[in-house]
Amino acid sequence: MPTTVRSVRLSVEPSLDPTTYPFSHTIRVRFAETDAMGIVHHSRYLPYLEETRVAYLRHLGHPYAELRSEGFDYAVLECFVQYRQPLHFDEEVVVHLDLAVASRTTFQMTYLLTVGDEVRATGVTVHGCITATGRPTRLPPWLVALTS
Repeated sequence: MPTTVRSVRLSVEPSLDPTTYPFSHTIRVRFAETDAMGIVHHSRYLPYLEETRVAYLRHLGHPYAELRSEGFDYAVLECFVQYRQPLHFDEEVVVHLDLAVASRTTFQMTYLLTVGDEVRATGVTVHGCITATGRPTRLPPWLVALTS
């Protein structure tokens, strides 16, 4: 009998309106990320989200390397991508990001990937704050305050 797998933590829906996202980061699609038809392989979308998260933290004045040196890390607990239209070689993709919700130990980010006015994909990542030894810990107060 088949089992149903449900998300335990994912609880937000990405907006399709770029103006609702407080941060955006542009990425140009590299040839190595595409298949024989020049379409971005589905596995390459997660690194686009990661690159945007890292740029967002840097933009906030909290570079990821600094957070790690302070003993924090943000493990990806869940991720979801909905592919709406393909991305192609050499397109400039704008990845819009919003820190949607935060609890004491986890946070969720939503993403919208656009080329021009076209929505190409949406995504959500769920992160847990952990110590350098991998134990769950509270989020830094500045991060929780961003969703207040």
